[in-house]
Amino acid sequence: MNYSEDIRKSINFIEVNIKEKITPQMISNHIGYSKFHFCRVFHICMEQSVMEYIRKRRLSLSAIELFRGNKIVDIAFDYCFETHSGFSKAFKKEFGYTPTQYIKRMAWINSYKEGYDSVFDIGGYNMEPKIIQKDSFKVAGYGIKTNIEDSTYTKDIAAFWDNYDTNGWECKMYKQLNPLKHGEVGICINNEEDNVTYLLGVIVNNFNKVTDDMITIEVPEAKYAVFTTPPVDTSGENKSNNEFPQAIRQTWKYIFEEWFKDSGYVYDDTKMDFEFYDERCHFRPDTVMEIYIPIKNIDA
Repeated sequence: MNYSEDIRKSINFIEVNIKEKITPQMISNHIGYSKFHFCRVFHICMEQSVMEYIRKRRLSLSAIELFRGNKIVDIAFDYCFETHSGFSKAFKKEFGYTPTQYIKRMAWINSYKEGYDSVFDIGGYNMEPKIIQKDSFKVAGYGIKTNIEDSTYTKDIAAFWDNYDTNGWECKMYKQLNPLKHGEVGICINNEEDNVTYLLGVIVNNFNKVTDDMITIEVPEAKYAVFTTPPVDTSGENKSNNEFPQAIRQTWKYIFEEWFKDSGYVYDDTKMDFEFYDERCHFRPDTVMEIYIPIKNIDA
């Protein structure tokens, strides 16, 4: 399955309808995805939410209109901003200047799409996944609700990870649930509405020891392609670097932009993907984690 082509189709749809009201549901219908799956894949491939992309694309096109001498108020309404002041505020937040200041001070346009057509490089690391069949299992832990359509989606999850350490949830979770093995599951749960729940928990036999402040999910059995991220050094002085999160993001992008195209599989959106962090991801010179992608044969 060619996810890169589907993302291009979604972007073309956005370009054609950029001056109309666009929703993630409309775009997902156009390319034949569920809204939840489309928002996840778009976010992975473009590293931002679909609505953030649309907002920034409209602002970039608005900048071109400003240079053509069109009126600010006309541009604002053409690109679906409800008020002149709302447009000016959004424009200043994006470019650092009000529309009027931008015209006076900027001699060029910073194209929002620059860089997204670059070749994806994962450094030659062998990304061939293991194909496994995994039984259903139970996960319990802590999480947050966020909006997958929103620009704050990634920031919300990053803030949760920070609080996860600060609040001592990891120690509390292991002490309370006493799982048989070390390892955390990071999973995004579709609530069948705009909000989704991100859960970081451990695998348990049952939910008997779960406290009221915890979240639970039973992950159904599935066939998975299991990808291991490229190893990075997070030991010693490298503990605080950003290479490990970057390796995770690169692996997600590789899966949907490269691997699926010639794999003979499609994503099984009746199942659940998840990340798995075990003892191999703690301050080692060869730090890695695993990404489990539910799959089915193309002709299934």
